Amino acid sequence: MGNNELSGPCVAIYLADHIKKMKNRKYSYRFIFIPETIGSITYLSQNFEILKKNVAAGFNLTCLGDDRTYSFLPSRKRNTLADRSALAVLKSVFPDFKSYSFLQRGSDERQYCSPGIDLPVCSVMRSKYGEYPEYHTSADNLDLISAKGLKGSLEVYKKIVRVLENNETYISTCLCEPQLGKRGLFQREFLNFLAYADGTLDLIALSDVLNKDPEYLIATAQKLLEKNLIKKGGF
Repeated sequence: MGNNELSGPCVAIYLADHIKKMKNRKYSYRFIFIPETIGSITYLSQNFEILKKNVAAGFNLTCLGDDRTYSFLPSRKRNTLADRSALAVLKSVFPDFKSYSFLQRGSDERQYCSPGIDLPVCSVMRSKYGEYPEYHTSADNLDLISAKGLKGSLEVYKKIVRVLENNETYISTCLCEPQLGKRGLFQREFLNFLAYADGTLDLIALSDVLNKDPEYLIATAQKLLEKNLIKKGGF
């Protein structure tokens, strides 16, 4: 079970190490290594209240080792912060990713998203469980997964974390368009960002409206903040 079972914990370990080295994090992170189904049910029975209170976004890391495609399975509610951040990154990294319905669930999102639990948990995978011919056979071995596949999955999750850490709403500090030429920012992208910086759209929503890579918009926002042309927060 190289892809189905081993790849997720491997990527999670490296992702945890990456997050541990990040400075000035907005969020805290909890990594859970458990057997599927019975493990998540047991963990929820002991930690449900604190999870319900504190989890802003969660991800089920599984099937991350091959390099055929990327796949997305949403939370039951479909529009959580986890869903939105994952989709924003996938659209920029691999626009041809395969999208599934929660009706096609099959891993621990079944427990985390069940009624009464309702945690915002989705899955970003490579070839989804049940959708590749080697699934649950002896062919799901180390020959199926690759360094390229694992590294790609890790990079996607690192981007998701970066989006989560930088997701803010912004509001323009100027009425009408400011003079950008003297500030060295006269580009259409800056004008477009300012046009939608009304305090109602967060960076993930701006990524969708402006059809831009969220990481590109993080850099754009930083430059506008440095020039005091926007501020964080809404009305």
